[in-house]
Amino acid sequence: MALKNKVQLITYPDSLGGDLQTLYNVLTKYFPDIFKGGVHILPPFPSSGDRGFAPLTYFEIEPGFGTWNDIQKIGEKFDVLLDLMVNHISKKSAYFQDFLKKGRDSEYADLFITLDKLWEDGKPVQEDIDKMFLRRQVPYSSFTIESTGEEEKVWTTFGKTDPSEQIDLDIKSEKTKQLLTDFFANFSRNNVKIVRLDAVGYVIKKLGTSCFFVEPEIYEFLDWIKEMADSLGIELLPEVHAHYLTQYKLAKRGFWIYDFILPYTILETLIMKSSKRLCNYLKNRPKNQFTMLDCHDGIPVKPDLDDLLDTNDARKVVEICLERGAQLSLILSEEHKSKDGFDVHQIDCTYYSALNCDDDAYMAARAIQFFAPGIPQVYYVGLLAGENDYDSFKETGEKRALNRHNYSLDEIEQSIQKKVVQRLLRLIRFRNEYPAFDGEFEVIDTSHHEIQLSWKKEDKYCTLFIDLERNKSVIEYVNDDGETLEYVI
Repeated sequence: MALKNKVQLITYPDSLGGDLQTLYNVLTKYFPDIFKGGVHILPPFPSSGDRGFAPLTYFEIEPGFGTWNDIQKIGEKFDVLLDLMVNHISKKSAYFQDFLKKGRDSEYADLFITLDKLWEDGKPVQEDIDKMFLRRQVPYSSFTIESTGEEEKVWTTFGKTDPSEQIDLDIKSEKTKQLLTDFFANFSRNNVKIVRLDAVGYVIKKLGTSCFFVEPEIYEFLDWIKEMADSLGIELLPEVHAHYLTQYKLAKRGFWIYDFILPYTILETLIMKSSKRLCNYLKNRPKNQFTMLDCHDGIPVKPDLDDLLDTNDARKVVEICLERGAQLSLILSEEHKSKDGFDVHQIDCTYYSALNCDDDAYMAARAIQFFAPGIPQVYYVGLLAGENDYDSFKETGEKRALNRHNYSLDEIEQSIQKKVVQRLLRLIRFRNEYPAFDGEFEVIDTSHHEIQLSWKKEDKYCTLFIDLERNKSVIEYVNDDGETLEYVI
């Protein structure tokens, strides 16, 4: 399957109206010609936590969201992208529950990484752990096996609780490979066209390394899963938050990657009123990327932009975002902090709020995103120019809840009437329909207070002009009659 060079939507299954059937109705009623690139539905599976990212299984849809029939129905009109948390599965999954009862006698025992698979006697060595990129205090959890009363320690990269809710899978195991193959076959049967490999950078556990994006083993796994996905006509999107050069290695190997650098870089450009860093970046990045401004997580900063950031500028941007109601997620590992102590992992807020709810600045940001080579994704909150959801943040204590508002049908109806949303829909239509976006891209040198980006294909060309002083954005383009027209965004 060839990916469409058109705009995609990112949404939770219940965030636009409450369930998958309503999502289908919302898409076909309000946005039938908007998301020609497809719809990324964040995990709709039964899950025990992390808003879907601790799945029990991929063979079922959470009943509160709907059924596989609903996914198939959406897939008839929009290419569907689903996540596979390739690194882990829920503690409450049937597989791990069986292991908790029977221990090593469980038919699923080999799915998991008991510590003796790494250390001969099963006892963790602190010297090895000190080298790892940790997402919690220790990379394992202890469980008591029901049938024997014995304690088992298993690898758990993620999880805010102890023991963790998310249990790592052993991708070296033939049982795990068969399970992943079965999950993919089920996706294929249900009209899923793209699969995002969530947290794939953590799948290799190797002593003496960071246990993150371990080379060359990571490529061996990705090549295996790509061959399997190709046989089913499914495209892959590996999700890796890491130094940008790590991402570029994947791009060189022919994989699609996420442009996690663009969201912050555009934000800094519009706040600092200088295009220098952005234009240099756009001249040198790989083209086989999915672009975004916002998503269910925060705006990425470190480690994605390591060696690209000026931390003095970054501190100013972060300070302004905090004044505008943002929260911060910080880096845990000392070695991944900047030498001057800068430790911001992500900025948690809506992109519209980060730009102070300035319609013109927001439209400039979207125009830059849509002109950057790659497949643009628009998060549902960004689609509706949503502001920070402080009530949800206070209620849950989850910083990312600022940007995870669930919209009722009435709220969707009201939001669509907003001028900025109508402007955005018009811009998406232009990005979807104008043929030059399948041609050649150029960054035109200008003063640092301006941006000029252009696309050309045969007799069609379009150029985006942005005046950063006034946040004024204009597209000049050639129509079918050969006339040069201006479109004020």
